[in-house]
Amino acid sequence: MFVRALSLRDFRSWEHVELELSTGRTVFLGANGNGKTNLLEAVGYLATLGSHRVASDAPLIRTGAQRAEVGATVVNAGRELRIDVELKQGSANRAQINRSPVRRTRDILGILHTVLFAPEDLSLVRGDPGERRRFLDELCTARLPRLAGVRSDYDRVLRQRSALLKTAGRHRSSADLSTLDVWDGHLAQHAGVLLAQRLRLVHDLYPYLAEAYRSLAPESRPASIAYRSSYLPAEFQDPARTPGGADETELVEIVLRELGAARRKELERGICLVGPHRDDLELMLGDAPAKGFASHGESWSFALALRLASFALLRDTSAEPVLLLDDVFAELDRRRRTALAAVAAGAEQVLITAAVPEDVPAELEATPIRVETRGAASARTSHIVPGPPDDQVKSEMYTESS
Repeated sequence: MFVRALSLRDFRSWEHVELELSTGRTVFLGANGNGKTNLLEAVGYLATLGSHRVASDAPLIRTGAQRAEVGATVVNAGRELRIDVELKQGSANRAQINRSPVRRTRDILGILHTVLFAPEDLSLVRGDPGERRRFLDELCTARLPRLAGVRSDYDRVLRQRSALLKTAGRHRSSADLSTLDVWDGHLAQHAGVLLAQRLRLVHDLYPYLAEAYRSLAPESRPASIAYRSSYLPAEFQDPARTPGGADETELVEIVLRELGAARRKELERGICLVGPHRDDLELMLGDAPAKGFASHGESWSFALALRLASFALLRDTSAEPVLLLDDVFAELDRRRRTALAAVAAGAEQVLITAAVPEDVPAELEATPIRVETRGAASARTSHIVPGPPDDQVKSEMYTESS
């Protein structure tokens, strides 16, 4: 799988750009703030319908514009598909597949797979559980695109049930409590599907993670992961447990039972205390949690191992994803740079950003594309710098870095 063409209009700092891309390694070179990361963000957005940098779409629309457009031609096993998304201020986004509108934006999910590693990934180890839940859900959705609908339905039911809990907690009317029973059933149904996929993912990812971390930090304690939930039985949280065909049904029953048991506390507090929105992915080094106990280098290794494990899992079980590396080589020591470069060297397509050529290992032989900003300080826009033929630029790049 690779992106053959990328087009942006009023996306972040890009007023308009049309890029032809190829397999192999491409590096976008430019000083910080010139817009090179925005290109990788756009590719990642088409794969996940989300940004790795911000929680909402509004910052993705260029200042002064009312909408943004991002599109790509994706090649998978010789078949080309064009996907486009229009982001609009104050209204719903719209999407197209092969220039034909689709009913829901999420219908494009699954056409493009990416794995992105960025400096922000350190929050996977040191950040809040929400960061790790997002990591799980995006990877689950890459494996099973229909899960995007389940996640959306779960979030909608959670909001409505939480609002009802606040009302019912004040009035305790029989009508409110009866309605709450109905929402319990809806929440449990969606939770069962989401939990089953998360648990299956943790089971499948576990050996890849252990091997990736061992290659990055062989002298460190072994790394492991486990799903952690206050309401699931211990056997479900064991990553070595092989998921079963009846898990989804059993998980629905567990969530329903736990919702009933927590009803009084939920009414008192006005919040939903049971469900996958409160769970976490536990990261362990030896017998200690990585968060709070891992050194800076170990934390970087764990974050990188999670991404490398994701790449290996998707490559082995579906189409190989496009690997996106956003200013990461400058953050890594020699061993971690070497390990990441080895993976990148064997990937079908890798898109890299770097401030200077020296930040990219020479053995990758990446094709450079230079990026700069132009215009007044209050309205600067990003542009591709025209240059000599690729072979000449590449030669100059690695003469600089040697």
